[in-house]
Amino acid sequence: MPGLIKKEDIEKVRAKADLYEIVSESVTLKPSGSGTYVGLCPFHDEKSPSFSVRPSMGVWHCFGCGLGGDVFTYVEREENVEFGDAVEILADKYHIELHYDNDRREQRKGSKRARLLEANEEAQRFFVSQIMTKEALAARKLLAGRTFTQADSTHFGCGYAPRGWDNLVRHLSTKGFTQQEMLDAGLARQGQRGIYDYFRGRVTWPIRDSTGRTLGFGARKLFEDDSIGAKYINTPDTQLYRKNQVLYGIDLAKDAIVKKRQVVIVEGYTDVMACHLAGVDTAVATCGTAFGEDHAKIVRRLISDDALGAIQLVGPVRGSRVVFTFDGDAAGQKAALHAFGLDGSFLTQTFVAVARDNLDPCDLRIQHGDQAVKSLVDEARPLYDFVIDSAVDMFDTQYTTGQIGAVKAVAPIIAQIRDRSLVGIYTRKAARRIGVDLDLLQQEVSAARRSMRIHDQSAYAIRQPRYGNAGRELSDRNPYEESARRRELEKKDAADQGYYRIDDSVFICEQQFMGLLIQIPRAVNRDVYSQLSVDSFVVPIFRTLYQAVEAAGGLPAADTPQGLWMHNLSKEAGPLLESAINELAVMPLPLAAPDKDTQSPVSGRVGPAGGPGAGQEAEPAANAAAIQLREATAEERQYASELLARLLDATYMRLISAARHQMNRLPDGQEKFDLLGKITEYETLRKELSNQVFGNVN
Repeated sequence: MPGLIKKEDIEKVRAKADLYEIVSESVTLKPSGSGTYVGLCPFHDEKSPSFSVRPSMGVWHCFGCGLGGDVFTYVEREENVEFGDAVEILADKYHIELHYDNDRREQRKGSKRARLLEANEEAQRFFVSQIMTKEALAARKLLAGRTFTQADSTHFGCGYAPRGWDNLVRHLSTKGFTQQEMLDAGLARQGQRGIYDYFRGRVTWPIRDSTGRTLGFGARKLFEDDSIGAKYINTPDTQLYRKNQVLYGIDLAKDAIVKKRQVVIVEGYTDVMACHLAGVDTAVATCGTAFGEDHAKIVRRLISDDALGAIQLVGPVRGSRVVFTFDGDAAGQKAALHAFGLDGSFLTQTFVAVARDNLDPCDLRIQHGDQAVKSLVDEARPLYDFVIDSAVDMFDTQYTTGQIGAVKAVAPIIAQIRDRSLVGIYTRKAARRIGVDLDLLQQEVSAARRSMRIHDQSAYAIRQPRYGNAGRELSDRNPYEESARRRELEKKDAADQGYYRIDDSVFICEQQFMGLLIQIPRAVNRDVYSQLSVDSFVVPIFRTLYQAVEAAGGLPAADTPQGLWMHNLSKEAGPLLESAINELAVMPLPLAAPDKDTQSPVSGRVGPAGGPGAGQEAEPAANAAAIQLREATAEERQYASELLARLLDATYMRLISAARHQMNRLPDGQEKFDLLGKITEYETLRKELSNQVFGNVN
């Protein structure tokens, strides 16, 4: 039975793992306030960012679906693995050696998922090593015939799978991989006489994720006696590889896609190679399946564009687009119609590029050169125009019957356009092209929209940000303006949270205190904090959170790592409160951003293209979760003192109220006199507390 990973090693991984870097591998993150980044949630389908990451806290939270947690939780959900596997995946990534408590545990070289990745990487090295052998001449000729040099083939990882029965199987066996691991990775098949190579006698391409990890392979037929008749085959679905969730070339194109807000979708591996070599570095391809909704989600998370701020553009954004390359034949038109159905999945306009003579990008480059490939993409037509024109072209519109046929064919297509402003424009364009009255086509389109239950969308919709004032610093304002804006944001925080629906001054005070306590515990005065009790909190969830803090040891020591503080607190709070803790951890506080001297250290490296790069915030440090709890600023300490004073004042007020209520029910005597003394004591404490905290405000 596997042993448990030692706690100190888990903390080493937590300290080393960079949450910003991990999340950025699949989500484009943009700055949103001091230390917070937002993007499209990878765990549910959304078109407006509600996914927040606070690297300095080592916490992420989605306000849309409610999921959240630390870097381990993110990897668990992203990779669909258990906690131990998540730790091992990150340990492998950051080269940390793990130790286990169970001494009887056999030495393990990684999690099952990690082993499958290692097997694929070793298979890739094997295939590449075979490309220059005598037997691989056919593979080299095929690549050279498409004008790819040896350097080009090396850059894209092209390899060769030998024709023998079990060449790869025997090679992997010498590297310590079991037969079951080879089968699970999709590199081998089970036969009557044992396992044998899945890829044989074919040129291969590695299919990688956006981080460059090899998930599977694509392979092209070279020899006529190949027992598999299909020209192209791919790795079967495995724990790592899902054909509907991978895009060939995404590892090479990701940075360019994020930077340019563009993606070019082609149909084959050689087309991706041709596009990149021609300067179209945003090209990717599906692997043995049509481009689908899961592929669209990958693209959307990379090209999401919120450059217009509060205006969410449902229609096209200048410079941001998705380009499909299709043949102009019937199959290409069918593929275009399929893409038309996915157009609503993008926050940008979709285009279609059809080359002269219906050539694919690879053949276009061979016959007409690199510039022809670049022009193909630059001169792409909007998808709506392409599909509508293709439908109209099927009919001879000089005759009435042809006109009616075109109307009947075009109306359901136009009806699927959700943006009502575009529906009107394309209806008028199509009516002119077909040569019919506008009213006729409008009636058909309206009827089709009703039958398909299409709901209108405006091209411009006001986006309601999760925290409207996040990122707006409160410095350089007069005290009255700052106080008003602080109260405004406090009320906004109370209205926007998802764990307790109420808006009053008591809730706001307790919410702000808990947010400050979680994010900047060193701002809280220990002596004053010690006066709190569970009775200081009225809102049930904050009473329970206070108890969780106490169970975690109370205020953390100054040298406690930020990630460990969050881990201990979440552990004691349990799963019922985890979402609330994550939400409070990313909640913007109504305070000015701390000076650089008091902020968590940031690295000097520039963020990835499209992320926090030129003109934006620097990328967080790689060990952001490992740093000690930062020193609080004077403003943060003052705000914490104000919140503590409010909590204690409310506590004393409730005690006074209870004592007076009890006094009113007692006859005159010593007990009543003692209660009066307590009331006087509470009143004195209230006054002293007010003078101590609010008397120091300048």
